[in-house]
Amino acid sequence: MRLALRLVVTLLASSLLIFIALNILPGDPAAVMLGIDAQPETIAALHHKLGLDVPAPARYAQWVLGLLSLRLGDSYTYGIPVSQLLAGRLQVTLPLAGLTLLLSVAMGVPVGVAAAARQGRIADSMIMATAQIAKSMPDFWLGVMLILIFSLWLHWFPSGGFPGWQDGPWAALRALLLPAIALALPAGAILARFMRSATIDALQQDFVRTARAKGLSPRAALWRHAVPNGLIPMVTLVGIQFPLLLSGTIIVENVFNLPGLGRLLLEAINQRDLMVVQDLVVLLVACVVVVNFAVDRLASWLDPRLAAA
Repeated sequence: MRLALRLVVTLLASSLLIFIALNILPGDPAAVMLGIDAQPETIAALHHKLGLDVPAPARYAQWVLGLLSLRLGDSYTYGIPVSQLLAGRLQVTLPLAGLTLLLSVAMGVPVGVAAAARQGRIADSMIMATAQIAKSMPDFWLGVMLILIFSLWLHWFPSGGFPGWQDGPWAALRALLLPAIALALPAGAILARFMRSATIDALQQDFVRTARAKGLSPRAALWRHAVPNGLIPMVTLVGIQFPLLLSGTIIVENVFNLPGLGRLLLEAINQRDLMVVQDLVVLLVACVVVVNFAVDRLASWLDPRLAAA
């Protein structure tokens, strides 16, 4: 119950801060959108169209009620409802985010466990050194390198663009795989380092020593006892990394020319489309808050001691 209340309060506070930043701080949004050469009557007409001639508290209430009822207004630049615009872009960003999380976990967990099983050996040092290098690589640079190698040299994957799901799942996934790898490699390296530490810590616990004393082999003790306990804090780390994933998506989508939410946000900022920026930012914030709420619930379910705390 407390987590649900915190979720609602956080979303309301975030929406209020976003509204203040875009509507109340010094500067006329309509004048910014139309440019310095706009005539006063044109600015006044846009004020009325955007509802900027209504008092700020009433505008905020109307906006929040619109969010709750999925009436997000119309885009000034595109001339279509913002909800329709976001729905089309989510078909790219959501699969990209899901594929990135899947790849980062699939890379990070086995690599971290392999390093923990070889603690203090040369293999452990090499794995961690490689993970450190991968963690330090900017995702946009990785994207450019992947395009150069796998698109321009090997011709295995498209260099950019998105064909749409109507062309079949394989064509869409081929277009998303390289950007997902560009985002997943640094994230997977962080997960690998964390998984190594969590597994080593679990291997030093009494329940693992007891299992070994009963005759369980080192490999069985690792996978039956140490790894499952090491995965519990990994859930929290994945939730912490989700905002970083979204920020990376904004850049990587532009590198690969993907029509997702990240590219839409930059386009809306460049075109001064206030309604799109406002709704899109609150959507991204809501995604982060909801994912962290879900991660907290999952972590509490996996480890009841967290719920008691």
